[in-house]
Amino acid sequence: MPTNEFSQQLIAIKPITVPAPGRAIDLQVKLTAPTSGQDLPVIVFSHANAWSMDGYQPLVDRWAAGFVVVQPTHLDSRRNAIGFDDPRFDTIWRVRIADLHAILDNLDDILAQAAGLDTRVDRDRVTVVGHSWGGQTAGTLLGARVLDADGTPGDDFSHPAVKAGVLIAVTGAGETLTPFAAEHLAFMRPDYSTMRTPTLVIAGAGDQSAMSTRGPDWFTDAYHLSPAPKSLLTIADAEHTLGGIAGERVAETTDEDPARVTLVADAVSAYLLDALDLDRTSWTTLLEGAAVSDNIYSIDNWG
Repeated sequence: MPTNEFSQQLIAIKPITVPAPGRAIDLQVKLTAPTSGQDLPVIVFSHANAWSMDGYQPLVDRWAAGFVVVQPTHLDSRRNAIGFDDPRFDTIWRVRIADLHAILDNLDDILAQAAGLDTRVDRDRVTVVGHSWGGQTAGTLLGARVLDADGTPGDDFSHPAVKAGVLIAVTGAGETLTPFAAEHLAFMRPDYSTMRTPTLVIAGAGDQSAMSTRGPDWFTDAYHLSPAPKSLLTIADAEHTLGGIAGERVAETTDEDPARVTLVADAVSAYLLDALDLDRTSWTTLLEGAAVSDNIYSIDNWG
């Protein structure tokens, strides 16, 4: 299993305001990076509903040992107080996607906020990662679409800069939404048939969504319904926050387990380094470890 030891010093800069025309509230991001290293790949991370750029530190601190991590605060963050009954809520899913596009299109200006970092980044190795609603948001940049009420695929929001991605506890297909989800979260009807970018899907085997009448397998749809190449990491007993990935002792965590959080963090890094042709050893080690993990986790590969 991965360890919790850190050896790399990090820098974090916030807030950085990113141009986002038409957005009622400024788009702000947090930048986290190692203090040394060259040709660093990039992770743009999309948070779950209600969170912000200040969450997910257990993941970000580990990723930033070898990646530059950019975290936006989406409009649905608690700090913006936009609830389900707010007329702006119906379009937040589109604003979330626009947020990620704005970050990628202004990446040079964001990196320039950290003196010298812009010369240490490999702009040809950019990835997206998201958790829960953030997973669906990130998935659209990987090629997934949103079905309308008639089942017709919507706009193509894929971004040419994105080379790979990871979707954590991501929305499944929309045929089994609960009445509440169908009424308030109509965008939760993803079409993964066009998501061709290499992607790792991470699912908890104990994750029972309040938004779907299906069981934990709902969170594996992004793997099963998309074209290769895809990988699926399933973690035994893990629930929606997979041990507490949003932060230590946060209220939403129902299955607190620091080792599980470390597994998620290191699996993301290992997969992306492999997908970007930077390092295959960590992902290979994780694959080999699945066979001797006492069913703590399993990994499937498609294509």
